[in-house]
Amino acid sequence: MGLQADNEDGLSLIELVFALGVAATIAAVAVPMTSGSLDVFRLSGDARGVANSIAVAKMRAAAHFTQARLFVDLAGGAYRIESWDKDATAWVATAGWASLSPGVGFGVGTLEEPPPNSQASIGQAPPCKDDDGADIASTACVVFNSRGVPVDSTGSPTASDAVYVASGSTVYGATVSATGLIRLWRADSAADAAWVQH
Repeated sequence: MGLQADNEDGLSLIELVFALGVAATIAAVAVPMTSGSLDVFRLSGDARGVANSIAVAKMRAAAHFTQARLFVDLAGGAYRIESWDKDATAWVATAGWASLSPGVGFGVGTLEEPPPNSQASIGQAPPCKDDDGADIASTACVVFNSRGVPVDSTGSPTASDAVYVASGSTVYGATVSATGLIRLWRADSAADAAWVQH
């Protein structure tokens, strides 16, 4: 005696349309949230990359008993570490260029105040100098002496060095104190919010 199945395998057209509608609704909610999260992750990652490169420049200066700097191309959205070659009397790149993510740039947004206990007024580090000591346009440099202390163009310790990256209304700042302490900060320029250390 054989049994027959009266039901058919698969989905009806109505069930399929309903399932697609649910999937489309979920996608419509998830895609914008994912896009916003990716923007935040890109900016945060770039800011941490800049802060880490400053730390590497500091260590490289002390390890090689010479000056080292983070060279920032503000217009090009890129940065690299350079060391002073005493024999060639020239700055030499010790690492390749690192570029900021799409949608991220160097800047302070609309913020008017620097992070607490850092700079006197908000702004990127001073311009880089070429091998002859002239300013290089659209650049910023954080320079360390052979003891890992940040210095200005005269070789004096400074506490005015910082590099800021921004995307939309969020700004991150990597500041360097006169003792060489590197700190990473975050603020929302649209709300003119207070800086929060990361």
